[in-house]
Amino acid sequence: MESSQYLENIKSRLISSSAIAAFTIVEELDFGDHGYLRARVTLSNDDFLEIAEYFKITDNVVTTTRYRYQWMDCDRSTLRKRWDNVPHFPDLPNFPHHIHIEAEENVVSGYVLSIQELLDILEQEIEI
Repeated sequence: MESSQYLENIKSRLISSSAIAAFTIVEELDFGDHGYLRARVTLSNDDFLEIAEYFKITDNVVTTTRYRYQWMDCDRSTLRKRWDNVPHFPDLPNFPHHIHIEAEENVVSGYVLSIQELLDILEQEIEI
């Protein structure tokens, strides 16, 4: 798989996901064996989501290397959740992966998460 195919897969999933009402691609980078996607998303419950994922592809396996997915209320004033792997909580299990839940200071251990996996979570969490 090349990064162009992976990027198309993500965009197709954004179009077909029951959790997504609309989205705008902010930036898309395709370097063959690695890439980046950033988008702003309106969820089906009118909440706001900003997604950013750097990835690499080795032997047809996609690996998410850096990510930040921020889910806010519809006014963009209240954090619902943010998943990221910025290395600023070294004492958490699964460092650097963590989740901010409803507040910047409320942080729990997380795990590597791709945009595709995030959409699976959102489809479960948002009542449609």
